[in-house]
This record gives sequence, structure tokens and C-alpha cells, in this order.
Amino acid sequence: MAGPIVELKGVSKRFVKGLDAAARLAAKLGANVREEVVHAVDRVDLAVNEGEVVGLVGESGCGKSTLGRIVAGILPQSDGEMLYRGRKLSDLPDRERIRAALAVQMIFQDPFASLNPRMRVADIIGEAPLHHGLTDGANAETYVDETMRRVGLDPGYKRRYPHQFSGGQRQRIGIARALAVKPEFVVCDESVAALDVSIQAQILNLFIELRRQLNLTYLFISHDLGVVRHLSDRVVIMYLGRVVEEGTTDELFARPNHPYTVALLGEIPRLDTRKRVFAPVKGEIPSPLNPPSGCHFHPRCPHAMARCKTEAPALREIAPGRRSSCHLNDAT
Repeated sequence: MAGPIVELKGVSKRFVKGLDAAARLAAKLGANVREEVVHAVDRVDLAVNEGEVVGLVGESGCGKSTLGRIVAGILPQSDGEMLYRGRKLSDLPDRERIRAALAVQMIFQDPFASLNPRMRVADIIGEAPLHHGLTDGANAETYVDETMRRVGLDPGYKRRYPHQFSGGQRQRIGIARALAVKPEFVVCDESVAALDVSIQAQILNLFIELRRQLNLTYLFISHDLGVVRHLSDRVVIMYLGRVVEEGTTDELFARPNHPYTVALLGEIPRLDTRKRVFAPVKGEIPSPLNPPSGCHFHPRCPHAMARCKTEAPALREIAPGRRSSCHLNDAT
């Protein structure tokens, strides 16, 4: 693996819902009202090396999609730094910042909601490369045709609108749109979750083939551990906005360290386990509006100690290529 394409250092994202006029008046009169702050991402350190596939896993609401949008440049971070090939994005000249933005693209979960229903496929795919000078007016049609063929779409359908395609075809359009600006790094946000199982396999195989052909780097966001295990070189586990464990796919699945990772992997259905009652991780994921103090997982953790309720564990190296944030590692 080469060095990191994208690196996050202490990145956080907060969404603040301010008080409206009525709430401000109520506050002045003594009512217990205040701004609501959602802690979606909390001090995340993450590096994605050139040519690898990193799987980002966690329950719904843990902040993984928000983190993906920060990496793709769709959302600004509230705190921390984001580096592109070792340089802060904020320090790059305008031209290089645009080049970095084009180099990191995103494929969304819902292939219908992410496509403009008023645009034809030729325009959805061809607009950005034409605007950024990757092709010109004379060659734009050929450029779109080649991009559609690359993702398994018939160029004869390029004058159609998104609603005239199936879900799998619409996802291929979304992939073609991302590839049209020649990215190096693609963020895939639950990109197969909305598709039928048979179509999921086709899209996953397409991702693998595109990686081989174009030397792409992926941040693959998913809650499906089977898909992540099949596709990823390295896995990052998130819980309530924080990274709790990270390691190579084989090592993490064989020897999970963090109690949350142990619970997740322990409930994957397997053909070799019979007469077993599967149960989800106990309790509900806490609200990011009011996250627990200390270790965010301590209300659901079977190994929680008094220290876990007050002190947040650091994400530290527990073995070469392995990081985990759990106070249990301090005793080893």
C-alpha cells in the first residue's frame, strides 16, 4: 500500500438546531430550553491508503454516513483537520483544491433520490466532466458512452430519465457519474443496501472490477458485515460518532477486541451454528443529542467498570495494524 490519500485528524461534526423566536422568548421567561446539538462525529482519526478498501461499519445513527460526507467534501467538519495526500485541504490553492475535490467522489445509498429526475442520463453523467474540462463539446457524447459501457449500461439509453431505469441500473448511473470525473478515491455509502440480493452481488462485483481496472481506493460504508468482509482490506468499527476498533479484515473478524465488535461479530448467522438463539446487542444506541459520559458504549457493555462511566478510552495501538479504544486493554 502507498501512503494515505485521505487522512482525518481529530475530526468532529456537530449539527446545531438553534432556538426560534418563541423558544428564545420562553428562555428569557425562565423556561428550560436550549439549543439542541447532535454530536454526529466525535474526534475521529482515520487514514485511507492508496489502493485499499476500508470498510466502515456501525449501527444506524452512529455517524458513518456523516463521516463519509466529510471525506467526500459534501459536509465541512466542525473541528479537526482533513488532509489530501499529506496536505491540509485548507492550505491548498484554489486550483489544487478543485482537483482534490474531483479526486474524491461519493456514491449514495438511494440511487433514485441521488439522481436529478429532470435530467437525462447523458447530462447526469456528462455535465461535470464537461464543466471541468475533462472532455469537450465535440467529444462529450463519446465520453458518456464509454463511461456507461464501463459500468455495464447500454449507451442507447442515455436519453432516458432516471425513473425509466430499474434500481440496479440507477445505481450504475450513480457509479458512472462518480467515475466520469476520473476520481482516485470513492466513498460508497450503503451503495448496495437498497438493492435486491442478486443485484447487490452484481454491483459488488462491479466495484471489485473497477478497482482492478482503475486502481481505485474505496471507503465502503455498510452495516452488512458479510459484504464488508468480502470486499474490504481493513475494517473500521464506529459507535456513536467514535471509532472503537480498527484492523485488517482477517485479523478483526478472527480476533475482535472491543466488546462492541465482539457483540457485532458474535451475532452473524453462520451455517455451522445450529439451535442457537441470536440476539442483538443489548439496549438501544443512545441519542447523539445526549451521549453518555466516558465510554459511549458503557451502558450496553457487559464488562463496564466505574472508570468507563467517567473516562473516555483512547484509541490506541494494541498490536501492529490494530487499534482499539477499551479500558480492558490497559490491564493486558
